[in-house]
This record gives sequence, C-alpha cells and structure tokens, in this order.
Amino acid sequence: MTQKIRVAVLYGGKSGEHEVSLQSAASVLRYLDRERFDVIPVSIDKTGLWQLNDLKTLEQTAGKALPILRDAAEVRLASQPDGRGSLIPVSGNAAPVRDIDVFFPVIHGPLCEDGATQGLLDLADVAYVGSGVLASAVSMDKDIAKRLAAYAGLPIAPYVALMRRDYERDAARCIETARQKLTLPVFVKPCNMGSSVGVHKVKSWDALKAALDDAFRYDLKILIEQGIDAREVEVAVLEDDPLFVSVASEINPDPRHEFYSYEAKYLDKDGASVDLPARIDEAAMARVRALAAQAFTVLECNGLARVDFFLDRKSGEFYFNEINTLPGFTSISMYPKMMEASGVPYGELLTRLVNLALGRHRQRHSLVRDYSN
Repeated sequence: MTQKIRVAVLYGGKSGEHEVSLQSAASVLRYLDRERFDVIPVSIDKTGLWQLNDLKTLEQTAGKALPILRDAAEVRLASQPDGRGSLIPVSGNAAPVRDIDVFFPVIHGPLCEDGATQGLLDLADVAYVGSGVLASAVSMDKDIAKRLAAYAGLPIAPYVALMRRDYERDAARCIETARQKLTLPVFVKPCNMGSSVGVHKVKSWDALKAALDDAFRYDLKILIEQGIDAREVEVAVLEDDPLFVSVASEINPDPRHEFYSYEAKYLDKDGASVDLPARIDEAAMARVRALAAQAFTVLECNGLARVDFFLDRKSGEFYFNEINTLPGFTSISMYPKMMEASGVPYGELLTRLVNLALGRHRQRHSLVRDYSN
C-alpha cells in the first residue's frame, strides 16, 4: 500500500481575516482525500501561537468554521535534512509530529499570505502550497501589484496610494490630492487586506476622512481608487503547463450592499448573486482569461491565484483590480467554484495543489546551497 502524504493544514492566523480562514479550513479538511493524505490540523491563534489539533475532535465540533482549541499543544516548526518538516511541542507530554511532507496554508491577510508565513516555511526548507515570498508579498500589496501590472501592460483604474505617516502629518493635503486626481465616487481600501475588510465606498468628499480613519486601523498604506460604473469579474488560475485558467464568474452584489463588502461576502447569505460563467460574450471571456494568465505570470505566482477585474459598463474595457494568492476556500468561495465549473472538482483541486507544492519543493531542495571551485 502506498504511504499517505502527510499534509499539515495551517488555519487561523494573526490577521483581520482570521475568521474567514476558519471557514476556509473547514472546507479544506472536509474535501482532502483521506485515501491519499494524512491530515494534520495546526491552528494559529490571534496572538500567533501555533497549536497541534486533534483531527477527530475538530471533525466532531466543527461546523462551517473550525474552532481554535485552547487546550491543544503549542508547537514550533522544525526542519529535517530530507526536506520534510516536524512540529515539536514546546512543553507538555505531546509527541512530536515528524515527516510532514507538505504544509497547506489556508490563511488569509497580513502575516499569512503576504510572504511572512512563506518566508518561515522557506527557512524551514519545507514544501508548501501556493506562491513563494516574492509573489506573495507583491500580490498582497495592492499598490505594488498594480504598478507591476501596469508596467507589463495590464490596464488599471486611476488611484492614489497614501501612507499613514503622511496622512497623520497633513490629512488635509492628502485629501486634497485625492480630490485633484480623482472624481466621486471613490473606494478606500487598506492596501494589504482582503475580504473587503476596511473597504468603503465614498460618495462625498466630506465622508472621505472618516473612511480613511477606519481603513488606517487595518493597514499603514491605503488606496483611494477611482470608482467606475463596472461589473466585478473574477478568474481562477491553477499552475500547470500551460496554465489552467477557469471560466470567469461575475459577482452581483445585492443593491442593499452597493459593492461586494465583507458583510455581503460572509455575513449575508443573500448578499450577492453569482453568474458562473459570467454573462459576457466569447471575445470578452477570452480577453479576461488571457489577462488573468498574464497577471499570474507577471507577478510570478505559483500554485493558485484568483484574479479580480472590473468590466467598465460603458467602454467594455477590463481593468485589473487585484490578485489573491491564497483565495478563500469556503463552501461559497469563488475560486473552488470557478475551478469546479471548469472541470476541476474541489477534491481534485486540493490534490493537484499538494502535488504542485511537492514538485516545486523538489526543485528548490535540489539547488546547491554552497559554492566551491
């Protein structure tokens, strides 16, 4: 009998998207093929504490979201010479978990998908699902991602990037700069957050300061983006040769929400409807899929990404909005839904992501780490 691949699923995280991760991880645990994989759940609480959880206990207590079990053993990550990982208990009588083949970070937001966790996993020289440090960092920073996308020729909507230190020094000047460069409405977004956390639609300049004050609670850099009369179109990309690009979907927020907010995504079951595939013609579908593949390649992503676009209702032009290197994996998340609609079921998708991670790690692990003549 073939030995199972040991997969450590990381969930939670020290991020404003902690609760979203708990929902994503519940779905991942449910759909990972237990005939192929030995699953090891590892929670990360809001203080950054890593804990080794009991799979059976989680399965008995978890609903749509995994719990953080307070009595679970605290562990630290350790590397093995063969490129596999170990989880070593910090104290107590829990036994170490060795020979972990791959880590699956089902975590979102800062310190989770921005290269921080990926750097830790790289230092331990272990395999992990998703993009590496570079792609994770530049993709998480909406400003940098847009700069690189624009440099490569992808269309982007006008925006202003604003640092908190400059805002605290002279808020009036910062607001005036936005008024000179943009027209109402505008969207205020934390630069390094996802799931629409801290996002505001601003319809009057008098309301801009309150929106900025709130957004700066979550990040040190904020984007003020030009609002356009647009449809929201998303595409899922899976690393392959050539890239596997899903059919596009369209998000239709309920008019009560005005845009695809956190509430519409996760709290209101009627917060949005989805057209999958998107109701666009064949040429537009081909165009947005090509743009998604280009964005994935330009930002040097690995494994998976969801690429979001605006489709201008007047001009018919697509604008690159953002890219998510660890998109949501909840039961209603669009990345797995788009993949399933394109012929890759949820369970097969997870298997392919694990195999991609192992293949990429074999390449990295084979590199020479010293130099001699």
